Amino acid sequence: KRMRKEQEPHKPQAATTIVGYKRPAAAAARRPIRGAGAATVAAGPSRRKPWDLKGKVNDMEGKIRNYQTKYRSVNEENEALKDSVAQNQTKVSELEQEVEGRKRKIEYEAQLQMLSGVQNQLEETRREKNVLQKELSNLEQKYKVMETLRDSQETELQTLKLSVQESTMTRLQANLRDREEEISSLKETVAEQRDELHAGEMERRRLHNTIQELKFQGNIRVFCRVRPLEDGGLSKHIQLAASDNKSIMLAKTEEFDEISLLVQSALDGYNVCCFAYGQTGSGKTYTMEGEEVDDMRGVIPRAVQQIFRAGEKLSSQGWEFTFTASFVEIYNETLRDLLYSGKASKRPEHEIRKTASNDVTVTNLTYQKVSTEDEVLGLIALAKENRSTAQTALNDRSSRSHSVFQLQIEGVNAGRDIKCKTLCLVDLAGSERMVKSQSQGERFKEMTSINSSLSNLGIVITSLANKFQESHVPYRNSKLTYLLQNCLGGNSKLMFVNISPELNSFGETLNSLRFASKVNDCVIGTASSNKK
Repeated sequence: KRMRKEQEPHKPQAATTIVGYKRPAAAAARRPIRGAGAATVAAGPSRRKPWDLKGKVNDMEGKIRNYQTKYRSVNEENEALKDSVAQNQTKVSELEQEVEGRKRKIEYEAQLQMLSGVQNQLEETRREKNVLQKELSNLEQKYKVMETLRDSQETELQTLKLSVQESTMTRLQANLRDREEEISSLKETVAEQRDELHAGEMERRRLHNTIQELKFQGNIRVFCRVRPLEDGGLSKHIQLAASDNKSIMLAKTEEFDEISLLVQSALDGYNVCCFAYGQTGSGKTYTMEGEEVDDMRGVIPRAVQQIFRAGEKLSSQGWEFTFTASFVEIYNETLRDLLYSGKASKRPEHEIRKTASNDVTVTNLTYQKVSTEDEVLGLIALAKENRSTAQTALNDRSSRSHSVFQLQIEGVNAGRDIKCKTLCLVDLAGSERMVKSQSQGERFKEMTSINSSLSNLGIVITSLANKFQESHVPYRNSKLTYLLQNCLGGNSKLMFVNISPELNSFGETLNSLRFASKVNDCVIGTASSNKK
């Protein structure tokens, strides 16, 4: 009995099988029938005599063998159950992976469907806008005709006052009242059409920026530009994959399409920042400024041209824009006004301050009101002459400072709202290594300051990407990030990474591409419009 009780606790363990489990046929065949075992024990030899010890021993050994057989069968059944449990767990894991994959596919298809719906709404809004503009034009023409008719009738009434009969006077006065009521009704209709046209423009802006948010999910857009060799072409160590449009490619004017969308966002009330990064001599200044020929113009003149042309179109809808330009240089962590035209000995000092409305300003800096594209191009030429440059082993005319062009845009629509926003276009100083540039003395001090501020820029971008884990963003670590903090935090940004094609620049090219990849992976967040 004691041995039988020791074997029985294993039976519940064998009974805890998974639902749907079918016992293997071999295990079922090997397992003895419990009822038959009990019958064997019951049908054993009759009670032996007290002196028949050998017979009792044989009976006990038979029982032990019987129980051992049962024990082995239970163990075999338990092992089979363990194998079945492991197989089921593997199947469950595979099913979970399949479910997760289908969830991601469903989410991706939902996003695509949402984007398609937004584009359809934008197209419908554009068609409605065109219809409203045509109706408004027709109503304005009719309004002018009615005003002319009213003026003529008033003149006729004045000339005929003394000579016409009282009934004629009454009729004319009634006619005049009818015309005035009709004119008043037309004025109300014109006002309603203008309101609808304004609402359509606001809806277009919202949908435009919704598309930008869905397209990039808050990321910083990064483009790579490869400067050609002095004798033309590319170096052999730079490979351009023909089948992969995300590999390194020689960008031409097509890339401005993306910049054009960001410039439109600046007009719609969003702070926008575009900057060029790369080693010295890789073509950053050329990317931002370009040449005077239209096809070779850089980012700054192209952006300014688009802003003024778009402002002229929006003026027909009641918008009035004012533009304020500034050009500041950050040299060895010191601010310099590139639009200063006075004596060098009387050049004022500058500090970065924050206003009560949390805007960033620079003390004693030239803020020039501009109204045409040519005025801005003249300021760019003046800033180019005043910027700090020097010769190094890598570049005969190396920029030794960060150049920040800011265009503050204020749009007013009569009785509706006022929007203030800033377009920042930044030409960063080139990163360099002392071994390559052979900088000494003052050039070494400049190189150290440049590399330090570029490192702090990377730290700030990383902190913004991790803003849910990090409550503090170290903008004050450098003058560059402190000046650009309103443009860097939570608004539209684009970066050019410029690389040189020479083989001896391979190390700096690799570092620039690593930095660009790091920036491209940062998700800053959804942009928000800037309204006052």
